[in-house]
Amino acid sequence: MAVEVTSEEQMLLDMVRDLVREKVAPRAAEIDAKGEFPWDIKELLAKQDILAMPFPEAYGGLGSSEVSILMTIEELAKACATTALILCVQQLGALPILLAGTEEQKQRFILRLASGEWLAAYALTEPGSGSDAGAMRTRAERRGDTYVLNGLKHFITNAGIAHINTVFAVTDPSVGTRGISAFVVEADRPGFHMGKIENKMGIRGSQTGELVFEDCEIPAENLLGTEGEGFKIGLSTLDRTRPGIAAQALGIAQGALDFATKYAKERRQFGRPIIENQGIQFMLADMDIKVEAARRLIYHVGGLMDAGVPHFSRESAIAKTYASDIAMEVTNDAIQVLGGYGYMKEFPVERMLRDAKICQIYEGTNQIQRLVIARELAR
Repeated sequence: MAVEVTSEEQMLLDMVRDLVREKVAPRAAEIDAKGEFPWDIKELLAKQDILAMPFPEAYGGLGSSEVSILMTIEELAKACATTALILCVQQLGALPILLAGTEEQKQRFILRLASGEWLAAYALTEPGSGSDAGAMRTRAERRGDTYVLNGLKHFITNAGIAHINTVFAVTDPSVGTRGISAFVVEADRPGFHMGKIENKMGIRGSQTGELVFEDCEIPAENLLGTEGEGFKIGLSTLDRTRPGIAAQALGIAQGALDFATKYAKERRQFGRPIIENQGIQFMLADMDIKVEAARRLIYHVGGLMDAGVPHFSRESAIAKTYASDIAMEVTNDAIQVLGGYGYMKEFPVERMLRDAKICQIYEGTNQIQRLVIARELAR
């Protein structure tokens, strides 16, 4: 598929492929087994300016096109979904600041995120407020030149390791979602601490947990936009970052297809490689069809964003839903191609299936994405 990237971006993508082969892929199984955040890989991404890709040059970033960011996420996810998620969440946590922050806020926060010195987190979900963000209970009360936050966020990627957190809280409970506001909360604020760390099925090297706010004071200047704009900022952010999760799912699926194809060429049964059996050929062909269709949907959204098209919620939802659904199908079929070996941790496809599942859930479940698509059709 032809996609337009600059010569500099192509050089960066070539470097990413080498990096994945030499540094990321050899660490992937260990990262999964230990379930610990891979600080060495984060430093590697920062050193190679990969974490700078989503940020404007004016704030120390590369100002990369959305298409090239999606391609990079795909390449990383082919070997290690956890590694790909580091880039995804750096963009997710920072984007509200880029969308709604003041120049002073951008100078204060974005420069150190673009360099990779700091990590970001995006704190929207609560125990009783997942798909229904309007049921949010975390409160932010204005007291003079400060806001005081009280509440709990959970299932937050980078919980406890992010230096800054984009946090959504209710400032006016009488007006529903129009009473939600967005704030930047630094990790060292008094009254802010980490709660439970989750033990997850997949993306095990990515730290997921709770953020607890107990009379946590932050300066009023940490408000993003104006009071009541938080819900709009949150949705605008997710529209722009869902394609990254789609690209993560695509990379997982492509990695599983690549491994299954290689295995089928080498594995011999009945005196010949199993790839010569029509049953296996048809499975691999169907996997390839799904992966290629997902790729076209994802890069189409990236192209719309790069072209400055103002509305792409439907296309973003379609790409995320389809890519994550086929990632589950393709990784499941890859295990079947490997037979008993596919079920063993010695081979990566069982990890790829476990990693793929979350792509159907986070940044909006696929059921919510179908609601978004249906509403756009009704409109």
